[in-house]
Amino acid sequence: MTAKTIATVGIVLASVVSLSACGNTIRGMGKDTANTVNATQDAGRSVERAAN
Repeated sequence: MTAKTIATVGIVLASVVSLSACGNTIRGMGKDTANTVNATQDAGRSVERAAN
């Protein structure tokens, strides 16, 4: 293998790792946001029950 081929493979692998890490972060943020919405809704239901 030539140095150019090794460099190209290295760049491709680094790009794949970077993109997969980004995907994990986005999925994690989506789960956190969903949990926040659920907690807010539960709190609203608790307040509503307490008011009745």
